[in-house]
Amino acid sequence: MSSVLTDLCRYPIVQAPMAGGVSCPQLVAAVAEAGGLGFLAAGYKTADGMYHEIKQLRGLTGRPFGVNLFMPQPALADPSAVEVYRHQLAGEATWYETPLGDPDSGGDDNYDAKLAILLEDPVPAVSFTFGCPTRDTLDAFAAVGTYTVVTVTTPEEAQAAQWAGADAVCVQGIEAGGHQSTHRDDPQTDGTGIGVLSLVAQVRETVQVPIIAAGGLMRGSQITAVLAAGAAAAQLGTAFLVCPESGANLLHKQALTNPLFVRTALTRAFSGRPARGLVNRFMREHGPYAPAAYPQVHCLTAGLRKAAARAGDAQGMALWAGQGHRLARELPAGRLIELLVEELDAARTAVNTGSTQ
Repeated sequence: MSSVLTDLCRYPIVQAPMAGGVSCPQLVAAVAEAGGLGFLAAGYKTADGMYHEIKQLRGLTGRPFGVNLFMPQPALADPSAVEVYRHQLAGEATWYETPLGDPDSGGDDNYDAKLAILLEDPVPAVSFTFGCPTRDTLDAFAAVGTYTVVTVTTPEEAQAAQWAGADAVCVQGIEAGGHQSTHRDDPQTDGTGIGVLSLVAQVRETVQVPIIAAGGLMRGSQITAVLAAGAAAAQLGTAFLVCPESGANLLHKQALTNPLFVRTALTRAFSGRPARGLVNRFMREHGPYAPAAYPQVHCLTAGLRKAAARAGDAQGMALWAGQGHRLARELPAGRLIELLVEELDAARTAVNTGSTQ
């Protein structure tokens, strides 16, 4: 790992920021205490909500941690397409006996207010999703000693992040669960993302900043592979989702290894942006018709997703998961990191032994 990353975590393992309550203070603290780098997910939270979670986390651990922010999105959605989708979801609203949300209530996710808090009361690391901040913003974080990471999905995005002054890039392969962190949401590129190993190798030849690799990673041997490809650390999300400290809904946790859910797919059905999750009824019925409209679609379906969870109906929930979801292990976060490190060391030993024979 780079020297700065070494200061942030003992092992080259990063717990991905999973919005929607999954990456809660308890999970981040457990990861940090075990020697990994945990990230709070500030997405979908108010600035005050983010502040109180940071305060709670600081009461749980004195070790370094990070906070993830969603970048504001340009107003590119077609209102008529959103309205058509609203009508298509009318049956869901009737079924779950809950109204559809206001598509225009998403705003900019309180981005500026969150920046102000994080610059006034700095945290060790801040990462960004759905775009790249301005150089002024990244310089401001550098001035207060905060390590910055920009999530990227192409070598070009990585280069833009380096030019803007990011300390590192999180290289997200198409295998990753949850939202694809493309900087420009272009429906023409849906499903054309690059696998994490190929992407890490390409980005390694494009930028000089450290790389954190993400995308379907569930075992120590996979961490070894991305490190060999040029990454300084590996970021895992789905692997931590089933931990008891995770704030994920129990139905979501159980679905990851439930044989009823056999595959994942990218969909716009729940949020209007491509995101990988377990294929369920809602995704099959509405995915083909969902418009490119984030956060409008996210706001429309928010009530439906909550109602499905209350009803115990996993077929109506957004079950975000990476391609490696069947390898999920229901272990405390600290024990999971210990096991990943054991697997990482064993894989390294096997490689070194083989190279000397």
